Amino acid sequence: MDLGQLLFFTVIIFNLAAIFYIIFIERREPGNATVWILALIMLPLLGFILYLLFGRHYFKEKRFALKARSDQETLAGFVKDQMAALDKAGVDGTCEREPLAQLMNLLLANNDSLVTEKNEVRSFVTGQDKFDALLQAIRGAKSHIHMEYYIIRDDALGRGVVAALTEKAHQGVEVRLLYDVLGNKIPAEGYQDLKAAGGRVTEFYRSLLPAITLRVNYHDHRKIAVIDGTIGFLGGFNIGEEYLGKGPLGFWRDTAVEVRGRGASLLQLRFLLDWNYATKEGLTITPKHFPVWQGRGTSSVQVVSGGPDNRWNPIKEEYLKLISIAKKYVYLQTPYFVPDPSIMSALRIAAQSGVDVRIMIPDKPDHPLVYWATTSFTGELLDAGVRTFTYNNGFIHAKTCIVDDLVSSIGTANWDIRSFRLNFETNAVIYDAEFATRQRKHFEDDLKVCTEVTLESYGQRPMIVRAKEGVARLFSSVL
Repeated sequence: MDLGQLLFFTVIIFNLAAIFYIIFIERREPGNATVWILALIMLPLLGFILYLLFGRHYFKEKRFALKARSDQETLAGFVKDQMAALDKAGVDGTCEREPLAQLMNLLLANNDSLVTEKNEVRSFVTGQDKFDALLQAIRGAKSHIHMEYYIIRDDALGRGVVAALTEKAHQGVEVRLLYDVLGNKIPAEGYQDLKAAGGRVTEFYRSLLPAITLRVNYHDHRKIAVIDGTIGFLGGFNIGEEYLGKGPLGFWRDTAVEVRGRGASLLQLRFLLDWNYATKEGLTITPKHFPVWQGRGTSSVQVVSGGPDNRWNPIKEEYLKLISIAKKYVYLQTPYFVPDPSIMSALRIAAQSGVDVRIMIPDKPDHPLVYWATTSFTGELLDAGVRTFTYNNGFIHAKTCIVDDLVSSIGTANWDIRSFRLNFETNAVIYDAEFATRQRKHFEDDLKVCTEVTLESYGQRPMIVRAKEGVARLFSSVL
């Protein structure tokens, strides 16, 4: 047997083992499993390489199950008390509409997502405003700064944020920075001054084979900052000059929120759970990190987090519940729309029930395969009455959902399968009619620089576009 034959038979053996693992051990969703099995059978060598890159779950079940158990043990007492309070009396008048109470209960039950009241919440729709506010909060920190970001660019903004953190560390402020292995672009030496000043910097999750697995799966896609336990930031903006509109995609339209109040404690808790998982440091819930806040705001806030460490699918279920409670409208913005059948059905049913359903997506791709899958799925919904708009004024990266001028969701999770089950994501669900009305007005302002995709215009797309959509749709379950 020559070397070529040996390689061929080795690949076949590994492929058969992979197929057995997919069917009997992983027990994946049927559609996802079928794609991988066909790839391994029909394209043995290429399928094997793709499975190594995209498909394998390196010890995911064991490692993330331990994380989930630790998180649940930390939260169990808080959740039990609040579930009892909700069942008895509701939460400070926010449950006047039963569907909102149902949404609160769902997120408590499937994600241990506590409800906080009397928060002050404001949103940012440009990077300049968001980073001005973040840097101002960093410079005003007295006790600690906790940050968790997917992408940190090695550019003027990224280095400027690190410099601001270094300055605060020199002043005796506790600084902790958690980043994604793939997304962080600042080299180790770029953090030396921060570490020398006493700051802590670490990565969220490194696979046993980081050069392979974390190129595609299990990213810490969260973008969280917490200052002194009372000010929290969350949203779509990563740290880099492209998020100021200085990249190749032009003006960057995104959404982030600043939460002042007990809602910031939820982001603090999320950070500490992730920090403890990454470092095994064992930080505990103390008054220093969770100071008393005398609320003056009008917003009730829940923070919902999803990822491969969750038994349920809380991000997707949050979106499904938001769609189901809508009576008047559902407006959503996302750069990537690659949903599963349950999301597609929910949007179709809402539209055919008379709800005004609108989806806003970019008019240009930053990830071509995902973009063509996006246009395929939005196109499929057109004849059900779901309206789609492409944003023409740069690139829209916001991950928002507004329902009936009552409730808003703003965070890091796209409307795609990757955000639902492969990435670590966090959204803020904000119960505030005035805030939701402002978000609707932002959406309506964005419509002024959008083009609506109609059934007629979609039907006239060129054959090459149809072919791209077909190929992208074929692989949508593994994008």
